[in-house]
Amino acid sequence: MKSITINGSQRESVGKSATKALRNAGKVPCVVYGGETPIHFSAEGIAFKDLVYTPNVHTVVVALDNGTKVECILQDIQFHPVTDRILHVDFYQTFADKEVMMEIPVRITGNSRGVKNGGVLRIVNRKLRVKAVPANLPDFIEADITEMKIGAKMYVTAIEQEKFNIMHSDNAVICQIRTSRTAVVDEEEEGEEGEAGAEAGAEAGAEAPAEG
Repeated sequence: MKSITINGSQRESVGKSATKALRNAGKVPCVVYGGETPIHFSAEGIAFKDLVYTPNVHTVVVALDNGTKVECILQDIQFHPVTDRILHVDFYQTFADKEVMMEIPVRITGNSRGVKNGGVLRIVNRKLRVKAVPANLPDFIEADITEMKIGAKMYVTAIEQEKFNIMHSDNAVICQIRTSRTAVVDEEEEGEEGEAGAEAGAEAGAEAPAEG
């Protein structure tokens, strides 16, 4: 997974007045949890542009002005209810040998047979919660819908999970192809059904007793 760096300054005071002063100066108060002690720091609001205002996910390196560098992931973010300005950010410190959980976006690929025949793609889960050591966190989870027919559903079990674990039940649906008024019968499916029906008829005829 790609990483971005957030440059910040360690906070000496964490009271309400100090926090308000930071926000008035255009800075965002932040905390890194998960280590021996929480790390309080502040950063310019623009520093979060590539972390927050994007559909992609990243790990983070918090680089403080005292020389400290901490690897972490975004845990929580608070926005102003009216202006949507970032008010506070929580990070969680990561370690190379410890698994962490993160919401990973799903990327749909392929051109579904069902959609070609007039079906409608419905994405049920646009993100999946994944558990892995930081080095194995994927940038995205690819879901190939090429072979999906009308009525088909893709479950999380269809995703290869060699380097990470998806923290959803096996019956959790990623996406499905729903029928529509404009949907047409898949010619290949119809052919398969016709062949099966013909075979069944032939077998029935062979088993039927001859009329005397």
